[in-house]
Amino acid sequence: MTVFINLIVSVAVIVILQLAGMLVFSLMTPFNDLEELKKGNMAVGLAFGGKFLSTALIIGVAAYTNSSIWYMMLWFLVGYFILVASYWIFELVTPGLKISEHLQKGNVAIGALLCFVFIGTSFAVSSLIV
Repeated sequence: MTVFINLIVSVAVIVILQLAGMLVFSLMTPFNDLEELKKGNMAVGLAFGGKFLSTALIIGVAAYTNSSIWYMMLWFLVGYFILVASYWIFELVTPGLKISEHLQKGNVAIGALLCFVFIGTSFAVSSLIV
């Protein structure tokens, strides 16, 4: 019975962390991600999908490598902070490029690049989680 309760609690925490992570990412853009997705904005879809997958990768590795829910949450927060920082660093190293404007205009190249920045960062960060 204890294993079942631990599983339910772990899954609930993972879902809550994933949703909270996506909410913070949505607040970082000056436009409404869901409205852009409803319009069929492929660039936003790619960037949003990259955010979702990268967040899930970090949660998955944190859950797999930690037997304590508290350590899992801690490592997720560390990894998530690095993901958010990677977005802002990407903005800084591309001064002639306003990422959010290009995403809102539907620039698929920027959406794809940002998607892979997030996924690549999450793979690199996941190797640090112990």
